Amino acid sequence: MKLSVIQLDGKAAGDVELSDAVFGISDIRGDILARTVNWQLAKRRAGTHKVQTRNENSRTGKKMYKQKGTGGARHGSRRAPQFVGGSRAFGPIVRDHGFSLPKKIRALALRHALSSKVKSGDLIVVDTVSVKEAKTASLRETLGKLGWTKALIIAGPEVDTNFGLAARNIPHIDVLPNAGLNVYDILRADKLVLTKAAIEAIEARFSDKEAA
Repeated sequence: MKLSVIQLDGKAAGDVELSDAVFGISDIRGDILARTVNWQLAKRRAGTHKVQTRNENSRTGKKMYKQKGTGGARHGSRRAPQFVGGSRAFGPIVRDHGFSLPKKIRALALRHALSSKVKSGDLIVVDTVSVKEAKTASLRETLGKLGWTKALIIAGPEVDTNFGLAARNIPHIDVLPNAGLNVYDILRADKLVLTKAAIEAIEARFSDKEAA
């Protein structure tokens, strides 16, 4: 399939041919996208939440009162969870929330995410993304004219320094190199903007896997 290429000033810059195997999937698998998004978000979790267990609580372990004759329940320590200041039963501990997801599923999800943007008409191809000066106000005006209010921009092998500096303070505009392309950010953005260099890298990435 062919898509028009534009420049940052909105002028046409020719066409680009897209691989149907990567960008032309018509039956989008929502279940695969959901599995991959859950996998990404689970990996992000710090897992540093922690509560004191009974062996870590500093309260006394001396028997509270005699075993018999009080008419109440038998207790031996104020560290027990039922007492104020006691430990928490089965509380969270430091752990890794991540889980494994096959590489083939992750690769398939990325293809489906890219195809979903093409299908909805939210994939935009630009020649290059670079500016002469790192001026946030100027870039915000340029992106506003293009209608990119909530966009993920994949700039190529490296992000142009001035463009990255100018874009980093614009809300809802994310600029990443090719290596940062991921399913969650694609689906979160209203527009996916790819440079011609980014498209070449994406198609080469998947053609290498098919060859292998």
